[in-house]
Amino acid sequence: FAAGLRLSVLHLEEEMAAAERATEHPFHYLIEPLTADRPDKKYFNVLKLNDPRYVRLPFSIRVLLEAAVRNCDGLHIKKEDALTILDWKKQQNQADVPFWPARVLLQDFTGIPAVVDFAAMREAVKKHGGDPSKVNPVCPTDLIVDHSIQIDFSKSAIQNAPNPGGGDGSGAVPRVSSSKLPSKSSPCQRSISCLSSCHSEASSPSSKPRTTEIENTPLLCPFHLQPVTGPETLIKNQEMEFSRNKERLQFFKWASKVFQNVTVVPPGSGIVHQVNLEYLSRVVFDLRDVFFPDSVVGTDSHTTMVNGLGILGWGVGGIESEAVMLGQPVTLTLPEVVGCKLVGTTDPLATSIDVVLSITKHLRLVGVSGKFVEFFGPGVSQLSVADRTTIANMCPEYGATVSFFPVDEITVRHLKQTGCSETKLETVETYLKAVKLFRNYQNPSEDPEYSQVIELNLSGIVPYVSGPKRPQDRVMVNDMKKDFQNSLNEKVGFKGFQISPEKQKEVVEIEFEGKDYKLAHGSVVIAAVISCTNNCNPSVMLGAGLLAKKAIEVGLSVKPYIKTSLSPGSGMVTYYLNASGVLPYLHSLGFEVIGYGCATCVGNTAPLPESVVAGIQKGDLVACGVLSGNKNFEGRFCDCVRANYLASPPLVVAYAIAGTVNIDFEKEPLGVNFDGKEIYLRDIWPSREEIHQVEEQKVIPSMFQELRVKIEKGNNRWNALEAPESLLYPWDSKSTYIRCPSFFDKFTKEPSCPQSIENAYVLLHLGDSVTTDHISPAGSIARSSAAARYLIRNGLTPREFNSYGARRGNDAVMTRGTFANIRLLNKFIGKTAPKTIYIPSGQTLDVFDAAERYQREGFPLIILAGKRYGSGSSRDWAAKGPYLLGVKAILAESYEKMHKNHLIGMGVIPLQFLPEENVDKLGLTGKEQYTITIPNELCPGTTVSVTTNTRKAFKVVAKFDNEMEITFYKQGGILNYVARKML
Repeated sequence: FAAGLRLSVLHLEEEMAAAERATEHPFHYLIEPLTADRPDKKYFNVLKLNDPRYVRLPFSIRVLLEAAVRNCDGLHIKKEDALTILDWKKQQNQADVPFWPARVLLQDFTGIPAVVDFAAMREAVKKHGGDPSKVNPVCPTDLIVDHSIQIDFSKSAIQNAPNPGGGDGSGAVPRVSSSKLPSKSSPCQRSISCLSSCHSEASSPSSKPRTTEIENTPLLCPFHLQPVTGPETLIKNQEMEFSRNKERLQFFKWASKVFQNVTVVPPGSGIVHQVNLEYLSRVVFDLRDVFFPDSVVGTDSHTTMVNGLGILGWGVGGIESEAVMLGQPVTLTLPEVVGCKLVGTTDPLATSIDVVLSITKHLRLVGVSGKFVEFFGPGVSQLSVADRTTIANMCPEYGATVSFFPVDEITVRHLKQTGCSETKLETVETYLKAVKLFRNYQNPSEDPEYSQVIELNLSGIVPYVSGPKRPQDRVMVNDMKKDFQNSLNEKVGFKGFQISPEKQKEVVEIEFEGKDYKLAHGSVVIAAVISCTNNCNPSVMLGAGLLAKKAIEVGLSVKPYIKTSLSPGSGMVTYYLNASGVLPYLHSLGFEVIGYGCATCVGNTAPLPESVVAGIQKGDLVACGVLSGNKNFEGRFCDCVRANYLASPPLVVAYAIAGTVNIDFEKEPLGVNFDGKEIYLRDIWPSREEIHQVEEQKVIPSMFQELRVKIEKGNNRWNALEAPESLLYPWDSKSTYIRCPSFFDKFTKEPSCPQSIENAYVLLHLGDSVTTDHISPAGSIARSSAAARYLIRNGLTPREFNSYGARRGNDAVMTRGTFANIRLLNKFIGKTAPKTIYIPSGQTLDVFDAAERYQREGFPLIILAGKRYGSGSSRDWAAKGPYLLGVKAILAESYEKMHKNHLIGMGVIPLQFLPEENVDKLGLTGKEQYTITIPNELCPGTTVSVTTNTRKAFKVVAKFDNEMEITFYKQGGILNYVARKML
């Protein structure tokens, strides 16, 4: 008995040991302290894998490997996944691997649908007997409210304030001499009137400048270092923002209270990418006493901006972000990594935007769609972190998934400059060096192996703009006049407007504010220094300010009918523009701070003056917008502005002063000075040395520190905002902003098998390069649209419509807004209009009305498209909208990868024509009825049969890249998949 007992005990101990081994982390042997003096602070030392392949991996792939090793749980991420990543050289472009990012980043336009879906998921889980309190983000999630600002007020402070130079204010902007500024001051009432009208208490040279915290931005008068009340325009726009978006903001505040792991950064704090760089980025995470690389996925395609800080991150849709928030890893095909070798030194006149546009075009020509791009070579050391983040921001425009700059000494210096503590700096450097993620760009022996290497010589880059309709169409500034004139002659297309020669000289006289002006082809009517690309970069922003200063000092000005605006990425930008003394000069030219967030770039600009619109229409003029952003699709800024150019902030100011893009800066003057002397751009262009000197003096740690305090404290309006605290959101049936979406109306505990699509009609017959803007516009709601009719039925006036982006929490508005872009070219119609044909009767209807009629009749719908369907910004409603319209499948020649993923995430199957086949070659008109046979067994690359009622038959490819995408499709989308896991 004793022997048997001993055997039983021994067997039990063996079982317990086996169970303990089974629950032990598969890579537990890699865990060790980072430093001997802090044994509690550990990390996964991937070098202890003792595999020579690791040091040959691209740095971005090393981040993927570390995440797989650390998060290996045997279920979502298996040991084999980590080993597959380690074998990247052989497995690239073949194997699918999971990636668990450290955090999720949301902005309000794309974030509100995600949070609304979470709230709706709680309802669905409760309805089916689950615990709704379990529906919480597992992954830390930050939501930045930055896309709700609109330009309702501009130049008001200039127009209402006393004239800076005296007189009646009707003449030219007076000359400002910094050498004649008064030496005494009192608290300023308006920063613009501060140029000569401060009266004051004495301020001794030895006394420190007095500061005060202002609700929206920490402004000081740059001339007297006395507190100011803040720009009138900024205050008015932010008041309007809170008033217009109160319901949405209350919903966000509710979410921040009831959902665990959610942080909301209130409006007025800054643009999402800027806040991410300045406040949210860790570079190295320290969570539960484990160090690991910072990484992020965000609901904005320009999340890649943090790649410039050495943080791996990219944009995903709201649908995918929700899955990550709920503990599901991102699945991606192990990418090819293109090494972009930078050599040489940038030209003194070239800005980081010129570098960005050069790299954008170069990488587009090379073809990097769906690939990682990693920068290396001695030229990288010539770029500041601000330059790198600007380059990384444009990553989606050349189609790459990421544009990665590994951390180096310049990164560490940047972190120190922005107020990072010495302890944090030491941790960052020690950890990254320990896992070989810290690099010396001057040492070629550290260069990893890449799938492909391309070389770019920075010294050959000259100033460019981009346009008039697409960001990849670059134009040398010296060739701008010739290129614009060619565009007038070209047939209507990506570069052409087809204006007859006799009409190209058309000049229209307009009256504005009692004065006469002339408009012609090329006249600039919108000039915006906006937030999402350049404002992280002090050099280009200070360059714009110094250019404005020199322009004012020689007597140049901007015509008052041009809608100018300055929308900084954050209060830090306003702070250093103000501290450097250039902000009042920008204001004097009309570039006044209108708020913090996306405005002109997403169509949130106020209407142009009626006389300007009338003049453009009268002459059928190709009027122009110039902005320092990253997207310039036709009609995006304003319906009547056909030519839109992307340019660096200094060039935005220059074209605003010139009043036209139809100018050769080398040969033609911007204007004349006080003495009648012609002033050329070269006369007022600030040198790189001037800019760097101001940058080093003004971009100081205290600015970033003050911004952090400001974000953490919030602002008075946000702090006073009341919001519910209930577990489930109390939906208001009368709300036109927040509605419980209908995605879960047909939700069941068990999924049904995918059904074939029978006798479907074509809702839209589209061509190439249909963007997510075409599919789901973010700008203003047209008064004649289906969405407008819905809002009017609900008692709203056109003034209360707000924008599509602001109403993304209302599925009724967004479904009606799907394909409502005025520039949509549907081949059924033959011209640009948000219309389609209801095929059974031949009627021309709004897209929504036609889809609604098809659904009433019980007909499924498909869409025919050409190449690059779904290009442009990440936008989940570009997939949700078609789903709710009843679209079951898209047949296209090719897809933007992110949008294709979104379609699958909503249960819409993306089908691709076989090579050398398309609608025309197959002889399809689009007016047939289509039957698509979906097999029960699906696999990546499955071929699907399509037949029509006209007896045509052909094959297409189901664009599933991996098994997880097939799972999502079979479940009816990722939302259903995640909700079922909660039951």
